[in-house]
Amino acid sequence: MLKQRILTAVVLAPLALASVIFLPPSIFSVLIALVIMLGAWEWANLSGFEDSMTRIGYVLLTGVACWLVKDVSAHLLLAISVVWWLVAFALVKGYPGSARFCSSRVLRLVMGFLTLVPAWFALSKLKLHDQQGWTIILVFLLVWAADVGAYFAGKNLGRHKLAERVSPKKTIEGLVGGLLMSLLVAACVGLYFDFTFARGLGLLMLSIAVVLVSVLGDLFESMLKRERGIKDSSNLLPGHGGILDRIDSLTAAIPVFTLALVVSGS
Repeated sequence: MLKQRILTAVVLAPLALASVIFLPPSIFSVLIALVIMLGAWEWANLSGFEDSMTRIGYVLLTGVACWLVKDVSAHLLLAISVVWWLVAFALVKGYPGSARFCSSRVLRLVMGFLTLVPAWFALSKLKLHDQQGWTIILVFLLVWAADVGAYFAGKNLGRHKLAERVSPKKTIEGLVGGLLMSLLVAACVGLYFDFTFARGLGLLMLSIAVVLVSVLGDLFESMLKRERGIKDSSNLLPGHGGILDRIDSLTAAIPVFTLALVVSGS
């Protein structure tokens, strides 16, 4: 299993970075839409729909939704996304009592739209305004660093559960380790580009927000999988589960990261 995870990561990470750097915005936007639509296929199953026709319909609706929101105000759509993640935080924090709010299969489909579509929108906007893709790479690195730091800190130091009823393996020590690793990445970026003190401090604060909301994205999907009674969103990626299992943190982190850049004018 570990070898599969490593091999899949070794293949996917360079492909992801290459698409960010080399693809033009229009092609990149289409590629990300396809990834999001694969995620929608899995989300329909998370919502309790197993029949292919319903899942295909949801995939197509997700693709249409991405196309319809492409010209919506970034402030508006990303603010809606942030509000949604505040709601998701309340659901995760209140679990299992909050499970009654997730009992409706249709409502869970709506949650999928609120999770997936803003993530596509935010990535497309980032690529359009930074065609070299460095801002996207930065948020990827922050989230990946948080995952690595959380894994090693949690495995070696983990004692106190973070959200035991949602994801028993996650610990507070893991969260702290992930935060520290991401802050180290952010500090290196700030030093390399010779940020001013104020801009460097802003990056560190943004990194903290990105990591916290990325953990929320992971926990929220874990909650839905627990309700659905499944371990992985699918078996599409050997050793990693499904698309959602790989992008759950990013779907939460990227809209928040993008909104911060939009509001600050960075």
